[in-house]
Amino acid sequence: MANAIRYFELNTGAKIPSVGLGTWQAAPGVVGNSVAVAIKHGYRHIDCAQVYGNEKEIGSVLKKLLEDGVVKREDLWITSKLWNTNHAPEDVPAALNSTLQDLQLDYLDLYLIHWPVSMKKGAVGFEHKDLTIPDIRSTWRAMEALYDSGKARAIGVCNFSSKKLGDLLEVARIPPAVVQVECHPVWQQPKLHALCKSKGIHLTGFSPLGSPGTGTVKIEVLKNPVLVSVAEKLGKSPAQVALRWGLQMGHSVLPKSTNEVRIKENFDVFDWSIPEDLFVKFSEIDQKRLIKAFVFVHESFGAYRTVEELWDGEV
Repeated sequence: MANAIRYFELNTGAKIPSVGLGTWQAAPGVVGNSVAVAIKHGYRHIDCAQVYGNEKEIGSVLKKLLEDGVVKREDLWITSKLWNTNHAPEDVPAALNSTLQDLQLDYLDLYLIHWPVSMKKGAVGFEHKDLTIPDIRSTWRAMEALYDSGKARAIGVCNFSSKKLGDLLEVARIPPAVVQVECHPVWQQPKLHALCKSKGIHLTGFSPLGSPGTGTVKIEVLKNPVLVSVAEKLGKSPAQVALRWGLQMGHSVLPKSTNEVRIKENFDVFDWSIPEDLFVKFSEIDQKRLIKAFVFVHESFGAYRTVEELWDGEV
């Protein structure tokens, strides 16, 4: 019998559902339906962010599902993220309150600093001239206060390199519960995985299927020959194998889809497993970070002159 791996326990004692629905690049008018469909098919973990511009719609759907008794609030895991324009300590609680208002919730299960990048307050879009120098220590103190208040039941970071996570751990009163990063068979993050394991931090992989629908990513993870061959041997789809690989690696995964068939398929990863002889083949895959975030790199604005600096060489 396969080990289902439906949850992972965090350093707070909370259990995070291992498969969540990603909502990045899920268009307004579509995202609400995706959330309702996902919850209908058993998902209990929804990954949101203020910058995705769709939290109000998600909030309306959650409110209806909760009012109709389809699901209880305590059975849901809702994550959101602090955007780059709200890093100033006085702006952090207001940003969370705004997200809670949009999602029509009293608390978040997890609140993450979205990037180790700060921008001018009120800036819209991704203009280089709006980049400022982040003070992660001060922002984190404000995040710790939200944890103390109970409005964010766990706190963490997103898009941090191993070095940036290590630097934060040296000054944090409350260590991050979660680090959410790009993670899939073509970008496996072994160094960050090892650091998280040694410090009791849970890793969540976004774009676990390699963001096939974004149009900006040139490598198709789901067409990787190792993945395709393992999928054929197991009678599963490459997407299911990529997700199950993540669970067996010990991290939660956030597949994004707005297609009901795929939403359902992506959740069918619990009653089977990848045997060891096939699992080891994943270590042969050439590694490449797909989401580089050039938009946060500039020769004179902000903190990072090169992509290497943003990721501390982990590219």
